[in-house]
Amino acid sequence: MTDTLRAAYRTMRTIRAFEERVRAEFATGEIPGSMQLHAGEEASVAGVCAHLGDRDAIAGSHRGHGIAKGVDVKGMMAEIYGRRTGSCHGKGGSTHIADLSKGVLGAGPPLICGTALAAKQQDTGGVGVAFSSESNQVTTLEALNLAAAWNLPAIFVAENNGYAEATSSSWSVASDNIADRAAGFGVPGVIVDGFDFFAVHEAAGEAIERAREGGGPTLIEVKFTRYQQGLDCLAWFRARVTESGELLGTVLDDIDAEVAKLVEDAVAEAKAAPKPTRADLETDVYASY
Repeated sequence: MTDTLRAAYRTMRTIRAFEERVRAEFATGEIPGSMQLHAGEEASVAGVCAHLGDRDAIAGSHRGHGIAKGVDVKGMMAEIYGRRTGSCHGKGGSTHIADLSKGVLGAGPPLICGTALAAKQQDTGGVGVAFSSESNQVTTLEALNLAAAWNLPAIFVAENNGYAEATSSSWSVASDNIADRAAGFGVPGVIVDGFDFFAVHEAAGEAIERAREGGGPTLIEVKFTRYQQGLDCLAWFRARVTESGELLGTVLDDIDAEVAKLVEDAVAEAKAAPKPTRADLETDVYASY
């Protein structure tokens, strides 16, 4: 259990350090494109992905999720900088980070239906997990309906921080709880505290086990507020495990230092890496036009 807790904290701390550094670097103007951060929502993805392995796949939202599933930190940083050494060779940018070798498919709940169908047909025991920050998107509901109709091993995680980018859900969403929508598709709907890694971990474990055993999809609504509003899942996790004696504060401090160096090295290497060339435009495509 101690190793599991250390791994969970390292994942969350890595995401936080990565996101905070990207936010600072983006302000300098060196990072191209747009930036939507996942800071403050680490317990959601860490709690879910702790149950996943090589046979499983995830699709993220416009906020980054790759680190929790094993995408190389340096590869992600280089991708965000638009460098050839990035996980998508500098062509994808920050939104919808992808690395097929790690089962990270980029964006879209419909993609998860594809991987879940393949897992079901091939009987691998694998599951697909879709993280969605924009649960009003039609594709999310279409994918949930398809997963229910085909009884797919798929998990839909609605990361509800109260907003769809800048639009408050208080006046843009008719129902109080996204999880209530699950009833319309005949699947379980679960609400968990997004600041509590252990609550997310437990709910995700039950849903994933159910999916692996042929029970079909689950909709999990993870509720939290945006990081800037004061609550912090990392601080909550640290307080719990140190007060219980499960981990020492010095162990967590060492992880903090290791992660800080990793992120620093990732930035330095990304800035020094080459950018894609004109010839790179014709690679990594499925068809010639």
